[in-house]
Amino acid sequence: MSEDKFLEGRNVVLEAFRSGKTIDKLYILNGCKDGPVQTILREAKKQDTIINFVAKERLDQLSQTGHHQGVLAQASAYAYASVEDILEKAREKGEPPFIFLLDGIEDPHNLGAIIRTANLAGAHGVIIPKHRAAGLTATVARTSAGALNYTPVAKVTNLASAIEQLKKEGLWFVCADMAGTPMYSLNLTGPIGLVIGNEGEGVGKLIKSTCDMTASIPMKGDIDSLNASVAAGVLAYEIVRQRLEKL
Repeated sequence: MSEDKFLEGRNVVLEAFRSGKTIDKLYILNGCKDGPVQTILREAKKQDTIINFVAKERLDQLSQTGHHQGVLAQASAYAYASVEDILEKAREKGEPPFIFLLDGIEDPHNLGAIIRTANLAGAHGVIIPKHRAAGLTATVARTSAGALNYTPVAKVTNLASAIEQLKKEGLWFVCADMAGTPMYSLNLTGPIGLVIGNEGEGVGKLIKSTCDMTASIPMKGDIDSLNASVAAGVLAYEIVRQRLEKL
């Protein structure tokens, strides 16, 4: 069972949508097509919510009350920002933008830890994709240790498109990749986006191809990779070090 609470039952979920609450994911009993469920689906489509049709066993597993009525929703614990909000934060501080972009981080503890690192490293925000990624759940909020109150997180439908758009704003992009150039050999100053990949597969091919640089972290041990949040911290602080040296 998830640590994060779900909204359960048709009326509760419908009222959440109508009140403007941000719903990350909606779970509907497979084959359920009655009037109330259709109304919920219409509201979910207006908000562009991810909809999952699942078996009763899955709903029972997620339910904490046992009264889901074939409908469960996972609400965001925090409101999402826009990409423009993140750029505006950099402008307000008079700093070149420094943004984390996360390609499919699915573990909420990793997401929370990365948001915490982003805050401490002075990043202006974090961008996550809508699909195949953790949202801003209560677990993420707890793991961020309060950083979510200060570091805006934007959710986008297409991460590659967001990167291309940010390039027009003058940002360069570096992604973490074990086969990349050692990070100490790269110029990581100026407006920059740091791209961190999925815990198992790393940065996807499409996203990697849109990045300007790939950076590897020197490793001397017997295993071949770092946890995603640790890799984010190591690379972020190399960016911090280079920025401080340039001052």
